[in-house]
Amino acid sequence: MRSFRKVRLGPATCPIRRVLFAALLLAAPRTPALAQADDFPSRAITIVVPFTPGGSADVLMRLVGQKLSESVKQPVLLDNRPGGGGNVGALSVKLAPPDGYTLFMAHTGTHAVNVSLYPDLKYDPIKDFQAITPLISFPSILVVPGSSPAKTLAEFVAYAKVKPGGLSYSSQGIGSSGHLLGEMLSRSVGAIMVHVPYRGVAPAITDLIAGRVDFLFSSPISAFAYIQDGRLRTLAITSEKRSTIFPDLATLAELGYPELHMLTWFGIVAPARLPAPVVKKLHTEFVMAAHSEAVTRMLVSQATDVFTATPEEFGALMARDIVRVGKVVREAGARAE
Repeated sequence: MRSFRKVRLGPATCPIRRVLFAALLLAAPRTPALAQADDFPSRAITIVVPFTPGGSADVLMRLVGQKLSESVKQPVLLDNRPGGGGNVGALSVKLAPPDGYTLFMAHTGTHAVNVSLYPDLKYDPIKDFQAITPLISFPSILVVPGSSPAKTLAEFVAYAKVKPGGLSYSSQGIGSSGHLLGEMLSRSVGAIMVHVPYRGVAPAITDLIAGRVDFLFSSPISAFAYIQDGRLRTLAITSEKRSTIFPDLATLAELGYPELHMLTWFGIVAPARLPAPVVKKLHTEFVMAAHSEAVTRMLVSQATDVFTATPEEFGALMARDIVRVGKVVREAGARAE
């Protein structure tokens, strides 16, 4: 009986095996991540916006989405999902497949404030999402109806202290910058101020103009047109220095309230575990869209800054703001209703 010696075959010892091995690699189906990264995007991208149509976030994303669509040659769809201080939209994206086709327009509320505002938050802003890039940052402006008796902040404070039942203020929703700033202002001036949350800034402004509420902290983008036509009057701005768009508008710090300083940012995140090549592609495309001439021109004209960063830097910003804004939430005594 002939004996056979076992031989371990490898690419170096067997040219035929090397050829077969290469052929198998070519024939094997690519993993979903690799296949996706190679041709991404090959279909429509949906961006979930946690606000009603017509607000500053919606206006911005429609313009950024248009530029993104032109660049990637695919439709970019907006899915407005307001509710729960942005939690409804955020949770829907957390549960979406991590393929880059469902994204979320995160903001200071959903990815910083809500951690302290909602004790039973159903998502972790850091662990459950992949940061892509911030897009913008902006201050808030304190506005009153054009018919308001308050022409200055001093008159506004005096009015707040004598009006029976106090002043009422609308906001973009529970946990929004408008909500927190209203709480902080109430504590700072020592006057009663009743919060009236809305599902987005558009209806909040509508009722303010109609005189159903007394004031609002709004983004410059949302209030700009109404300020120009006189339906709203500006009293102060929450930035560290005066705006080039509103050079005569004093900061709250100048007027004696340095604690009332807050900037809001908006950016793009995706579900966690998004493949790195897709993260890189999305980051590149969104940064390019944000810095396009059309987007920059629209934002700068309304006291809003284009603000982009790497995914790592954006993630670090969110982690810092969870701590920083959490302190503001606790000091303001704000709670989700």
